[in-house]
Amino acid sequence: MNESSDRPSIVLVGKDARTHALAVACAASPQRPRLFGLSEMAMPGLASECAKLITTGSLSDTSVVERIVEEVRPDLAIIGPEEPLAAGYADRLEAMGVPTFGPVQQLAAIESSKSWARRLLDRHGISGNPEYRLFTSDDGLAAYLRELGSFVIKPDGLTGGKGVRVHGDHFATLEEGLDYARLLLSTDGRVQVEEKLVGEEFSLMTITDGRTHIHCPPVQDHKRAFEADKGPNTGGMGSYSCADHCLPFLEPADLTEAQAINERVIAALERETGRRYCGVLYGGFIATRKDVRLIEYNCRFGDPEAMNVLPLLQGDFVEIAAKAAVGRLAETASSFAPRATVCKYVVPAAYPGPSPAGEPILVPRDLQEGRGNARWYWAACRQQDDQTVMSGSRAGAAVGIGETLEEAEQIAEEAVLRVVGKVRHRSDIGTRRLVSRRVEHMAELRGLPVSAERLG
Repeated sequence: MNESSDRPSIVLVGKDARTHALAVACAASPQRPRLFGLSEMAMPGLASECAKLITTGSLSDTSVVERIVEEVRPDLAIIGPEEPLAAGYADRLEAMGVPTFGPVQQLAAIESSKSWARRLLDRHGISGNPEYRLFTSDDGLAAYLRELGSFVIKPDGLTGGKGVRVHGDHFATLEEGLDYARLLLSTDGRVQVEEKLVGEEFSLMTITDGRTHIHCPPVQDHKRAFEADKGPNTGGMGSYSCADHCLPFLEPADLTEAQAINERVIAALERETGRRYCGVLYGGFIATRKDVRLIEYNCRFGDPEAMNVLPLLQGDFVEIAAKAAVGRLAETASSFAPRATVCKYVVPAAYPGPSPAGEPILVPRDLQEGRGNARWYWAACRQQDDQTVMSGSRAGAAVGIGETLEEAEQIAEEAVLRVVGKVRHRSDIGTRRLVSRRVEHMAELRGLPVSAERLG
């Protein structure tokens, strides 16, 4: 504990609405922590929750870590996004004696190298991998694309959810896929090629200290920029979760299988490296005709998925993060409220295309304060004089919390419509119409009837 106070001091690293949601979860702790933010911009959400907000040019720069530790002398660090984890922030913090919620660089490779993650599953006999191959030259590349027929082209490293391209969605022919793969080879020196999986995707985030696991409710994210899942991939336009802590298109066995894969991977990471995985292991899964497969792993809370699960957490998040950081997660108690959530991101009107920075955005005060069952989380915005302006990326997210998915969606939609500015959002996320398509698609794949209960 920080000697100057019986209140813990926490360094919170991030730059997005997910980080604001983490700050709100920390601020709700009965321990009344003192928060110190480290971000790439003076985000309104972090500024409002933190005693001090320090900005840095890049969250991949580890040199700033030493400075903030000397200044703050924190009892705990919580790292939100993947870039600082991949850069080794947790390593630097732990070397300075700061317990850290987030994996060290070696373990963060589960996200920063897609090929390393695939090989880890293979080496430890863990199910979930599709057919895949890593190429460091174009030798055999065209032949492998022909062999797969339908395929996915992935950069091996971090892309913020925007580098993956799918045959049939982002390009129509093998030649177009080959061109993209060769482009990645020329820029990165490697490219991952995988079979195209058909089914319904879902996110499962597991809080862990390497031995004990807290599985969050599953969430379905929507990466496509426009209504009805059209347009390019984004960092995420919104997401939903259900009150029964499953998803309408999943069977209970699907969720059990995904949880088991996460637990086996966490154990395999320790066997592989000799280090416990601490923080959040977030599996991007897909329920297919026969089973559950792994699309990719992430080494942190999802964005937007964090905004679905953190408001439902029943427990002291500061205690959970602190105990996980020192391998004592089993000493904490937690659960998730049996309620549904819908998250809708507000983005500049031209997003994901180029958007001018400095456009003002106005969010009603009561929404920012989280009155009732609506929440607002700031993302890539900053204060400029007496107004809040957008940077050109996702501006913020509204979350509705309800007894049913329909109620949560209505609350989120009403909240989003109160935001003023040159902005847009996906109004279909969490709606009966869109969710019904997911249920019908999965039922068709598996030859199952579509029940009224599944459709809500």
